[in-house]
Amino acid sequence: MSEVPIRCTGVAVVLLKKEDDQHKVLLVKRAESVLKDEWCYIGGGIKEGEKAWEAAYREVEEETGITNLSLYSANTFDRIYSIEGNYIYIAPVFVGFVADDQEVVLNEEHSDYRWLSFEDAMGIVSLPGNEEVLSFIEKHFVKKEAPDYLLVRR
Repeated sequence: MSEVPIRCTGVAVVLLKKEDDQHKVLLVKRAESVLKDEWCYIGGGIKEGEKAWEAAYREVEEETGITNLSLYSANTFDRIYSIEGNYIYIAPVFVGFVADDQEVVLNEEHSDYRWLSFEDAMGIVSLPGNEEVLSFIEKHFVKKEAPDYLLVRR
């Protein structure tokens, strides 16, 4: 019997910023060959010896320049089946509440960014399943207060 392995080698981060009493979601447009020109939230690999939440902070800083945020475990996961590799990729999702004074400075991985309403963000994310992640985050971290026990304390 053959098995499809599960690999957890990366993280995903949904950044939120409050504008005019409404939470906006940061989406970035991919510039590199994988998913080129597709809109998505922040994501990246976990380095050797790094915890998933440490990778989340690092990826946010590398991809957006943002350093002032409150990070929470979303208690949900991105899931993708790799056709070429025949494995299931799973990544813990984090939610980052970004301070108002933080400007986005993209690195070479992305060509554009937008702060969007949840409805608009769910309409343009490309990977099937991303809209479910955004809906989950809106339900549990925006419409309700973010649970303190899921806050990452560095």
